[in-house]
Amino acid sequence: MLETFEIGNLKIFPFEVPHDAADPCGFNIYHNNEKLSIATDLGRVTSDVFKYFKNSSSILLESNYDPNILKISSYPRILKQRIASPKGHLSNDIAADTICKLIDSGLKRVLLVHLSKENNFPELAYQTIQEQLIKNNYSVDDIIINIAPRNTCSDRFISI
Repeated sequence: MLETFEIGNLKIFPFEVPHDAADPCGFNIYHNNEKLSIATDLGRVTSDVFKYFKNSSSILLESNYDPNILKISSYPRILKQRIASPKGHLSNDIAADTICKLIDSGLKRVLLVHLSKENNFPELAYQTIQEQLIKNNYSVDDIIINIAPRNTCSDRFISI
């Protein structure tokens, strides 16, 4: 069982995520009536995981791979299957769909994280989110989308 804990003024609630590792988890972090959710290394967004994401004003969400790039990558077939499995990693498409479903519950900011160097591009992940927003009748101005850089620290995402 995952236990909640506090660090200073932050209340932290871990939650289980589906991934092929020992005890993988995401986090809800609360501060001053704001909720930040963090989830990487998850193969899908289950109904339970989605409940933990709801009402988050900000989220750090994996957007690991593009399915079309993964298909043609040099990875062995078994690794491709693992990545795309329900206990593997989130595709850009699933991340985009999840983000769109969370906007009405108060989501304002997203930081896309854990992008594959071989099977994704920051511009493609961003474009996938934008296209899904438009497809779902949202404006690209309805939410702030940032992408964590691969080799350096990101800019400040939120102020706590």
